[in-house]
Amino acid sequence: MSVPPYRADIVGSFLRPSVLADIRRRHAAGEVDADALRIAEDTAIAELLQQEADAGLKLATDGEFRRSWWHFDFFGFLDGVDIVELDHGIQFTGVQTKPRGVEVSGKIGFSDTHPFLEHFRSLKDLLARSTGATPKFTIPAPTVLDFRLEPGHIGGGYSGRDDIVDDLVQAYRDAVAAFYDAGARYLQFDDTAWAYLCSEAELAKARERGIHTDGIAERYAGILNRILDGKPDDLTVTTHVCRGNFRSTWISSGGYEPVAEQLLGNTAYDGYFLEYDTERAGGFEPLRFLPEGDKTVVLGLITTKSGELEDVPAIKARIDEAATFAPLGQLALSPQCGFASTEEGNELTEDEQWGKVREVVAIADDVWR
Repeated sequence: MSVPPYRADIVGSFLRPSVLADIRRRHAAGEVDADALRIAEDTAIAELLQQEADAGLKLATDGEFRRSWWHFDFFGFLDGVDIVELDHGIQFTGVQTKPRGVEVSGKIGFSDTHPFLEHFRSLKDLLARSTGATPKFTIPAPTVLDFRLEPGHIGGGYSGRDDIVDDLVQAYRDAVAAFYDAGARYLQFDDTAWAYLCSEAELAKARERGIHTDGIAERYAGILNRILDGKPDDLTVTTHVCRGNFRSTWISSGGYEPVAEQLLGNTAYDGYFLEYDTERAGGFEPLRFLPEGDKTVVLGLITTKSGELEDVPAIKARIDEAATFAPLGQLALSPQCGFASTEEGNELTEDEQWGKVREVVAIADDVWR
């Protein structure tokens, strides 16, 4: 495919090199300044871009090397949103994250001083000087902020969860426009909310947070369509539906059937990165809701949670199975998630990580050549 998402694609994050991880720790401790950190990040990202090209990818990300979290770093720099300490973290299978959460403290907005804009410009400039690959940039979806808000953390003059929607939509419309003006043509909204809507356990937790779960898929489709309405024709916006990715653990289980019609059929995304690396994702039957045309489902059949390479014939057989529910021409392949959704990273080595990426490229070249 000459436009994204590509037949061989990636979700976005990579394991942080040990040198960069050490510099980030020292910066957090006040031992090195911001300039030294930026130089270290630039160096690590430049090396990453070459590794992505060497692996055969047509796109490149910055690996989220400038972030600690896949979502909080972006949310914390929105106007009117703060990252606060809670009495608990996010509970994964057998492990819990640092105790952080989001709080609305003022009018939600996106300003041109948001640091992620500079992060994108840096990625674009580094690529222009090196491999020339398509820059792909990831941000958390607005639905994640809505879904993660806890009781008592909506202030700033808003009366409740529904009251923030208009400003949240406008903030994201402004963000999409700002990234486009900076040269972005491939954006991805990373989203855990849709996966949680497939899990009865996570829906129960959402109700405890005061979320009305009846009709929530329709509500989220409406929010996203308001944001994507009128986006430029040459801007590809995809989403990655994540089931949890922290130190190789996970959160949600359940097939896509409860949300597939709204997600695949009724949202204006150009592509959908769906995790299909374990039985927790269910079967491929929900792909029948993918409309014929230009939309693409990127099958996340290669796990990032372990370093063991997949059986190639088995992966090809699964692609064939998926193609009985959606046209093969509207399918692609990727790892199921990033390799390091937080700076801690998953439990595999960098060599194993690149083995996974090369496997994706080789299988895609074989299937769609």
